[in-house]
Amino acid sequence: MNDRGMTRLLLRMPAVSALLAGGLTTLAFAPFDFWIMGVLGPMLLFLIWQKTAGPSFRSGFFYGFGLLGSGVSWLYVSIAQFGDLGWLFPLVITLGFILFISLYYGLLGWLARQFDGLSAGLKLVLIYPALWVSMEWFRGWFLTGFPWLQPGYSQLDSPLAGYAPLLGVLGVSWMVLLTAGLLSDLLTGKTGRPWRATLLLLIWLSGWWMTELEWSRPAGEPLSVALVQGNIPQAQKWLPEQLSPSLVLYANLTKKNLDRDLIIWPETAVSAFQFQVEEAFIVPLERLIRESGSNLVFGVVQMDAQRDNYYNALVSLGNEERDHYYKGHLVPFTEYLPFKSLLWPLVDLFTIPMSDFAARQAPKPLMRVGDHTVGMSICYEDAFGSEMILALPEAAYLINVSNDAWFGDSLAPHQHLQIARMRALESSRYLLRSTNTGVSAIIAPNGKLAAVSPLLEEDVLQGEIVPLSGQTPYARSGNLVILLLLLMSLTPALVQLVRQRRG
Repeated sequence: MNDRGMTRLLLRMPAVSALLAGGLTTLAFAPFDFWIMGVLGPMLLFLIWQKTAGPSFRSGFFYGFGLLGSGVSWLYVSIAQFGDLGWLFPLVITLGFILFISLYYGLLGWLARQFDGLSAGLKLVLIYPALWVSMEWFRGWFLTGFPWLQPGYSQLDSPLAGYAPLLGVLGVSWMVLLTAGLLSDLLTGKTGRPWRATLLLLIWLSGWWMTELEWSRPAGEPLSVALVQGNIPQAQKWLPEQLSPSLVLYANLTKKNLDRDLIIWPETAVSAFQFQVEEAFIVPLERLIRESGSNLVFGVVQMDAQRDNYYNALVSLGNEERDHYYKGHLVPFTEYLPFKSLLWPLVDLFTIPMSDFAARQAPKPLMRVGDHTVGMSICYEDAFGSEMILALPEAAYLINVSNDAWFGDSLAPHQHLQIARMRALESSRYLLRSTNTGVSAIIAPNGKLAAVSPLLEEDVLQGEIVPLSGQTPYARSGNLVILLLLLMSLTPALVQLVRQRRG
């Protein structure tokens, strides 16, 4: 299609085109992993903005709706299958959530509109990418944050992954959007094409070069590990009659792997309060682990001494003294209820077990496991890279446990694994991911998958890791550097915009 034909099509259906661009972007993420779509989707949106009346709240909103409507449809699966609410109410809740998150992209379009009087090159190369990544940063913490489907996650297998240890997932996202802006400018710009092509080549070659860099070094002998995936169906997991079969299953699978240095069970693998099974199960298990010379990390629910609060916890067995980690970043409406006095009836409506956890923040998310200090996270906590790097440089490796059984055979388990891969790459540490139903994985420091379990199958994933030391630039500075770069990108445009409006 020639330039005029494309212009006519985009002018005729800009909202539909933006919706399509968002939907196509979903293909860049797991399990599809067509990483090039992570560039082409935003590029199409930029072209829409260039070839129509310009950016708008409407076009940004429709892009977000296309991305999230296809990319987080798994929310419906978790509510409909396990909330026992029929089909209509879960559909309304899912649609409402997608519409709300799409507002962020609408805000992006509105902000981009404010720079409409500036040159196309300035907007495509500096303004649009910087505004977009700023929005992703805001989306990642506002109202506890929902950093799902950030553009950088789609590039784990592309040369742009090399920027992750330097700038984190937001930095990779910036490179994705710079690429989209430069390509859009190459297609529509009349002058300056050589420098745009040169910058584009420099971005990708630099990323490829950085994928070859080593950011950490060995800090001990290799460890043999076993990640136990019990595959307990979510509908049965918290039934009282399921507790004993679950404990027997995990105990038997553990006994077969006592030759391993480390065994890990998933989030709340012990589906009870710890005090309920302490004497009959935990104490004999701890004795067995110590006698074998192995170490065990398992998920359980712990209650405080006053029995006023309970916590989503991890326990480490094997040393003379146990160590514990408590989840600090809880998921709203599933692990705790915002505005509890007003919304408490929703707990009964959703029939979600253990939905009133208390958060227990520690200065650093660390736990002692055997001879090493380890960086810990439970489930959704691994979506927050700026929180996980707090474990560095002390952590010799990372552990994430999760229960993605809520999401069945949907996109969510694969997307969650993709997020965990980014955390390993940002920190240059092995990450051991133990889940109830999959996908469990041993992730190498370069973000590659060293071993992976099947989804929705009982499995024990075995492998070997190396404890590491050292600290990536991103682990040292967090998001500070990328935020400063975004500010530097936007400052010239803001100055020019102010001058224009005063003139």
